[in-house]
This record gives sequence, structure tokens and C-alpha cells, in this order.
Amino acid sequence: MRKLIVFNNVSLDGYFVDGNGSMSWAHRAKQDAEWNAFVAGNASGGGVLLFGRITYELMASYWPTTVALKNDPIVAEGMNNLQKVVFSRTLDKVSWKNTTLMRGDLVTDVRKMKAEPGEGMAILGSGTIVSQLAQAGLIDEYQMALIPVVLGKGRTMFDGINEKLPLKLVKTRAFANGIVMLWYEPLA
Repeated sequence: MRKLIVFNNVSLDGYFVDGNGSMSWAHRAKQDAEWNAFVAGNASGGGVLLFGRITYELMASYWPTTVALKNDPIVAEGMNNLQKVVFSRTLDKVSWKNTTLMRGDLVTDVRKMKAEPGEGMAILGSGTIVSQLAQAGLIDEYQMALIPVVLGKGRTMFDGINEKLPLKLVKTRAFANGIVMLWYEPLA
């Protein structure tokens, strides 16, 4: 069975997007070679990326650009070459390289994808998808980059969760720029 992880940046006050729905605040950390190498390693790790429409449109508007290729070539290459699936009932087409549009039932489709052979899958951003798949018990691991900033308002990636979701901390890693990676798994 394929593993499904979530990788998201989270502010100290628990938000993954700010009050305007932006994630740009997460990319303003002090430069840190170790953090940059960690991010580049994740981007070139393989697998399938899963997105909702909003995150897909955000990512597709940046990573294929010459600015992204110039500023962060390793991550841009990984993002552009990885297989991507966007779940949307409102998009008519997708144009980002290696992207498939899925219009069916999210939980049913992801359950079917997890049962297929292949590399693992990762959700980036896409809080609505995270909360739906978390409630369905389909997420195997939550990787959260705790960014040392307080936003004051925004949205959590767990908005809409109706029941408690007990998690256990399985790993941590701190970086010199103040970012702390937290790895959690659902409590069995």
C-alpha cells in the first residue's frame, strides 16, 4: 500500500495560510544551507504530489517560471517533473507538466490510489483536502515545518475536522534558521 504524507508549513499560532490565504510568509525565513538542502532533497525524492485547486493554481503559477528555475533550480526541477494530481470539480483543464485532473470523489479516489502499487504520495498545502482525508483515516504521516512567525489570523489545515485526531510525535529536527520539523503519525 502506498504511503500518503502531508507536508505543510505552519506558523507558531497554528495557521498554514494567513488571513489573505497566502503561504508566502513561510518562505521568508533566514537563509540556512542545511534547511535549503533539506527542502531540495524533499523535492527530488520522487512520488506523486496531490493538490486541491487553490494550491495547484498557486504552485502552477510559480514553479514552471524562469524566476523559479533561476532562484531555486533543484526544487523547481523536482516540482515540474514529479507526477501531480489535482482534485477539483471546477477546473476544466490543467496545463502544468505531468498533471492529472481528478473530478470524482476525493476519498474514494485517494483510497483507490493508495491501494495501487507505486511510489508514495504527498499533499502540499491543500488544507481542504488534508481535513477530508484526515477524517477518512487516509493520511499516514504529517510533516510540519514549524515556522517561527505568528500570523494572528489565518486558516489551519484541519479546518472542518469533526472528531479529535490523536497523533504521536515520531521525529523532530531543528534548523539554524529557527524552523523546526515535526513528524507525526496517527495514533493507532
